[in-house]
Amino acid sequence: MKPIRLKIILFTVLFFTVLYSGNAQDKINETLTQKNEIKLNVGYLIAGLPEVTYERYLSDETAIGLSVAFSVEEDIDYKFIAVPYFRFYFGKKSNAGFFVEGNAGLFSQEYESYRDFDPNTGYVNVRNETELGLGLGMSVGGKFVTKKGWMVELVGGLGRNFANSDMLSELYPRLGVSIGKRF
Repeated sequence: MKPIRLKIILFTVLFFTVLYSGNAQDKINETLTQKNEIKLNVGYLIAGLPEVTYERYLSDETAIGLSVAFSVEEDIDYKFIAVPYFRFYFGKKSNAGFFVEGNAGLFSQEYESYRDFDPNTGYVNVRNETELGLGLGMSVGGKFVTKKGWMVELVGGLGRNFANSDMLSELYPRLGVSIGKRF
């Protein structure tokens, strides 16, 4: 088994171990005090960029959260992404249904700083460097929650990079298909 795949499997097992260990509350009390949520972005996990998100509910319609992703594959340009966000929900259930999100993105991205053709060898010489980007963005999505607190979330959006945009991408992605649990 490749070391990268082993890391992804171990990360997933650790995620669900933490998820189940925090679920020892009494069932009646749990439904009244569920103000936290932890989730794993399965789409990014498959791509080699595992993302874990913690979300805290402020009211029945608002929440704040933090998503953190890091690269476990060499060929991914994004090495680290941290996205704090604020959400406003429009669903009939508490903190579920359609939502709009405002976010800030801090990310580390690899780029080609030097590219030169060497006529003697016939090879292209490339030097890669990593820089930090910082931006603001918007996303929309939907969250579907079961009676026992399990959830699936779809989110999509973009952010504008304001730092080092001459070297890095002008936009950063905010995409996800996440599964998680309220507690």
